[in-house]
Amino acid sequence: MTRCDWIPAYAGMTRSGEREAIVLARRGQGTFKANVMRIERACRITGVTREEHLRASHCKPWRDSSNEERLDGENGLLLTPNADHLFDRGFIGFEDNGDVLVSPVAHAASLIKLGVEVTRALNVGRFSEGQRRYLRFHRESVLLRSKYLEGD
Repeated sequence: MTRCDWIPAYAGMTRSGEREAIVLARRGQGTFKANVMRIERACRITGVTREEHLRASHCKPWRDSSNEERLDGENGLLLTPNADHLFDRGFIGFEDNGDVLVSPVAHAASLIKLGVEVTRALNVGRFSEGQRRYLRFHRESVLLRSKYLEGD
């Protein structure tokens, strides 16, 4: 198994194709961030605007997205590394109207230390129609839920 076998789009590549696959993935990340920056101007959680402190985070994860969706700016949010980690791992999410959702399995004290206000409702502003479509996927497939809280 090559190091790229875990990436579905590059599965089965030979070692000679690994370097090219990695270069293409990195170029895609830069293109994706540029596309997201056409829509977003700052981290929705912290308000940070400096590009070097922001990551372009996929709403619909890269592994679940088509090649077109992987580069679609509407499939992304600009987030600081802490917020990106929480969003990517499903500890936070967003309603279509911008209300921040906190997973019931998230550790509230840690969220506060990471810059997420949990003692009051937080609204980060509305999202575009395209963003709402991808955020729906995130809520349904990424946001962590507790089977105990849902009555399962």
